[in-house]
Amino acid sequence: MTPLREAFVLPCLFLTVALLGGLRLGADVRLVPPPLIALVLAALLLGSLVRSNVVAPVRLLSQQRSGLENTSGGVLLLAVLAASAQVFNLLTPDTGLLHLLVSVFFLVQLLTTLTAVRDRVSMLRSLAVLLGCAFVLRFIALESLYSPGRGVMKRVMTALMEGITLGALDYVPTGSTTGYVGFLCLSLYLVGLVLMPTMLTADRGGTLVSLGQPAQTDELYRHLPALRGE
Repeated sequence: MTPLREAFVLPCLFLTVALLGGLRLGADVRLVPPPLIALVLAALLLGSLVRSNVVAPVRLLSQQRSGLENTSGGVLLLAVLAASAQVFNLLTPDTGLLHLLVSVFFLVQLLTTLTAVRDRVSMLRSLAVLLGCAFVLRFIALESLYSPGRGVMKRVMTALMEGITLGALDYVPTGSTTGYVGFLCLSLYLVGLVLMPTMLTADRGGTLVSLGQPAQTDELYRHLPALRGE
């Protein structure tokens, strides 16, 4: 990874996500800080990313790097953590029972991912599906159901849901503009994760390969006898 990408491109990407994730563009413009559960989810996600080789802390913080390089790597890791927290803040309803239900859903999914997914490609694919489904649920389904000026059928469905749950499923729409900003936020976040450095090793020809990709790892194992002189 080039110094420009580590020190400028990736921190700017993730800090932009951290800013956009808390932006609400409705009747007024608000910046919503992440709740405590979003920080917990972000820590779990970061652990999953490290386990699956999407994020490699040893490439950013190590004794072989200078103090300035380690500072740059530490800033990048903090930016990833902040961006992850704001992504969950963006996709989770702000209050009420829906906030609790979506938070518990994210918690269960991340605990499952932390113990099951160990491959970089699979982790990125699973994360994209998880965040995409949560985006559709909040900014398409809920926004359409609770939007002002909705039709009679939508008002009846909303009244039935609130009656069954004693009003606990109340939701305040954030506006379509927030949805567009949220889509940009998630896109930048996933692009940033794809650009993150991974654990590397050298094959027989001196080419660096990623240990997080099974096909390349198998190719490396096939070269081991030759490396040992067998």
